[in-house]
Amino acid sequence: MVTGGLGYIGSQTILELIRSGEYEPIAVDSCVRSNPETLGRLEAISGRKIKHYLTDICDKENFFRIFEEEKNIAAIIHFAAFKSVPESVEIPLEYYRNNLGSLENVLEACTKYSVKQLIFSSSCSIYGDVEKLPVDESTPVGTPFCPYAHTKQIGEQMLRFYADIHPETKYIALRYFNPIGADMSGKTGEEPKDAPNNLLPIMTQVASGQRECLSVFGTDYDTRDGSCIRDYIHVADIADAHVKALQYLEKEPNAPVFDAINLGSGNGVSVLEMIEAFDRITGVKLNVKRTGRRAGDVPAIYSNSTKAHTLLGWHCRHNLDDMISSAWKWEQERIR
Repeated sequence: MVTGGLGYIGSQTILELIRSGEYEPIAVDSCVRSNPETLGRLEAISGRKIKHYLTDICDKENFFRIFEEEKNIAAIIHFAAFKSVPESVEIPLEYYRNNLGSLENVLEACTKYSVKQLIFSSSCSIYGDVEKLPVDESTPVGTPFCPYAHTKQIGEQMLRFYADIHPETKYIALRYFNPIGADMSGKTGEEPKDAPNNLLPIMTQVASGQRECLSVFGTDYDTRDGSCIRDYIHVADIADAHVKALQYLEKEPNAPVFDAINLGSGNGVSVLEMIEAFDRITGVKLNVKRTGRRAGDVPAIYSNSTKAHTLLGWHCRHNLDDMISSAWKWEQERIR
């Protein structure tokens, strides 16, 4: 089961699960923040019929009904959550209610229906503003800059405490850095229902004439060019890590009941460097507006992903050029 399976990372993970040849994914998605047409794209790309339940995971009765119908759910990959940093600052209670309420129901379902593996979509935002880079799993969890990050911190604690009393299920929290890009086919990718808050989708919308300009939030940070630095990673690589995490739990009987693993490229790229790379790769000069800092942003963060390499045998397959070119290809496909 892939909750949030028609969302950006969830849909890519469904493709990677199918491409592995080992899994039959079931999508669960209320489509509150995703596009139901994504299902048709996934089926066209994969050549497979994919079962989808239009269900809100916070609705426990309807969510549990899926398990009554699907008797052989061996694992859950839990993506379904609200994820906008600035929106979480504006409507914090909605983020706590949705992100934590859905996880509560997922954990209860694991026990009630004997689900053996749970992969939880976490975030590098749990580290807050760190003093030492790169970040590894021993880096202390910091003061959250926004309610979204706080829900991920609480979510991981929920997993830890629940794992203590329900070790019959094994749990991994994958802490993503900054997923960008689209499927390399260019046939599906990020498609926010509302105005996007993430950098690359805004860039592609500016380049395609849907937005007037790209705002750079803060150019006075203590970084090499004054703009925020992030660790960008191709969405297909993030999805591949979920497949490898499932394989790891299946094959390693001595795997800990709960573990947390970073997923990043290990390379920090600034916002201004991203703009320069986009101009170079697409040949489109972006209209850029420099403005003040945005609430909830940390100056710089990038990952040490040695643990993912060692435990999961996972490595990034795609570089920054792949990320930008695939996103631009998808944007052109999307607006036809």
